[in-house]
Amino acid sequence: MIVFMMEKHDRLRQARIDAGYKTAAAAANALGITASTYRAHENGQNKFELEEAEVYGKRFNVSPLWLMTGSEPTEQPQKTNGIKPPIDSPNAKVLDRIVGDGRLIPVYGQAVGGVDGEFEMNGNILYEVMAPPVLSHVSNAYGVSIAGDSMSPRYEDGELAFVDPKRRVKKGDYVIAQIKTDEHGPLLAFVKKFIRHNAAELILEQFNPPKELRFEAESVVSVHYIALAGNGG
Repeated sequence: MIVFMMEKHDRLRQARIDAGYKTAAAAANALGITASTYRAHENGQNKFELEEAEVYGKRFNVSPLWLMTGSEPTEQPQKTNGIKPPIDSPNAKVLDRIVGDGRLIPVYGQAVGGVDGEFEMNGNILYEVMAPPVLSHVSNAYGVSIAGDSMSPRYEDGELAFVDPKRRVKKGDYVIAQIKTDEHGPLLAFVKKFIRHNAAELILEQFNPPKELRFEAESVVSVHYIALAGNGG
């Protein structure tokens, strides 16, 4: 008998179906993210990490541990020798539900990008949006407004990319890189796919048209991880 082991993207698909979402697009809409972001996780194109698993698990009513590993969390039963332990008196009172307890994060960027989709990162805040659950406890999280179609179909013009500046970036991640190309020029931001960053250079991948962008290491101000993207409010 051959036993087929489910990969985590297979478990994500099964959880979505069991939760009653007939399509990946319907699930993405309920999660508040773009269909392309969710679909890439469900079809195995891009791996998702524990932070995303916690968001998916809450929406699909499954354990994040099961999504990541296929195993359910176990609790060790306490030995009571047939004697029921005493129950403490309640010490909490249920009050009215708190509404609007999310956190607002700033959105940077501008409406028109350059030749390679770059835009000025001058610190001006376009507006503020509610932080998605995966970034609700990340200090300094922020959003950027995608300009142009240089990363289509992954990201479309006008989408919001939500950024986790504390998460380590690895090959294949999507990032926003801030570049100082001229000592007296503006700080430019590029939303691209991360290839490599070493002492000599930073290499990013662009989709439309397909090409690699290379920047000297000393011109790189920061490279931050894009956690997810969605439509602007």
